[in-house]
Amino acid sequence: MSIWKDQSPAKKDSIPLPPEPAPFRETAPSGAADFSPTTLAPPRVATAVPAAREAKESLIAADITIEGKIEGTGHVRIAGKFKGDVNVQGDLTIETGAKLNGGVRAKKVTIAGELEGNIEAASQVELLSSGVLIGDLKAGSLTVAAGSRMRGQADFGWEDSKASSKSSQSKDKDTDSVSAA
Repeated sequence: MSIWKDQSPAKKDSIPLPPEPAPFRETAPSGAADFSPTTLAPPRVATAVPAAREAKESLIAADITIEGKIEGTGHVRIAGKFKGDVNVQGDLTIETGAKLNGGVRAKKVTIAGELEGNIEAASQVELLSSGVLIGDLKAGSLTVAAGSRMRGQADFGWEDSKASSKSSQSKDKDTDSVSAA
């Protein structure tokens, strides 16, 4: 009887590792002889940072009712019901049949449903034909479709007028000083 020890490694139930990438060798431009030692660059690793960051969109579905506060940098689409303030640096879209009760601060606001509250700051507001706005509005621009409804005060386009009135006042001062000379 002989007893011997098995020298083969034990098999493991693991995921095999990917093969090592081939080393990157820098080459000299064609036509030029380069006798310097070849250097190996470290392996190139793909990074997870995209070149241009695109804001993500959050959705409140049609059969959802939420009460609270929304703050963030992405876009928000409301298809259900939300009660509370919305303060986002992206766009806010209120879908047909959706309802939002609360104040709004967003880059662009599109209303196809119902908004009961004030839009305190927006660069662009679009009130679509099925949209209802009950509250005051302060925006850079306002687009209103036929069939939409609004109850409240609307202030829009004043930021551009202030800048142009300041520039026209400074032009007037310049022409006065030129005409006086």
